[in-house]
Amino acid sequence: MAKRKIAEVWYGRIDETPIDHLWVATAACGLVAVMFRNNEETFRQHVTKLAGNGPWRDETKIAAVQDQLLSYLHGELRVFSLDICWDVMTEFQQRSLRQVFAIPYGETRTYNQIAHEIGQPKAIRAVGRANATNPMPLVVPCHRVIGSDGKLRGFGGGLETKAQLLRMEGSWLI
Repeated sequence: MAKRKIAEVWYGRIDETPIDHLWVATAACGLVAVMFRNNEETFRQHVTKLAGNGPWRDETKIAAVQDQLLSYLHGELRVFSLDICWDVMTEFQQRSLRQVFAIPYGETRTYNQIAHEIGQPKAIRAVGRANATNPMPLVVPCHRVIGSDGKLRGFGGGLETKAQLLRMEGSWLI
């Protein structure tokens, strides 16, 4: 999946967030992955597939990511200032998720809108798949993408977490 092998990747776990624990991986190029509630081995395998190289556990290397994710999850941060390692994505996924990355805090878009914004109006399902395989949810806010009917659709952290995030941002109320 990666266009090029990423030389060094580090990872760690962020505990005690409002949505359970997170696994995070980063490299010199930027953020590589964020994963909800999984075990360490599953996350390591995921990162190895994305980066073409096995990650090293080093909590100090993820400190900046941890600070921003915790600030976001506690409602103190609205815009991430993290570098993103886009190279871990396919070309189509990059185009789709760069559009998702641009969705402002507190707003939503539909899969259909994203498909139109990237100039491929018939690629709604492909946009959905790009979101479903988003390697760095929260930072690339795929939780802000909803169905054309206004309903929540799949999210790696679960639909209740997606609803919780949207409520926190004030963009969706039950």
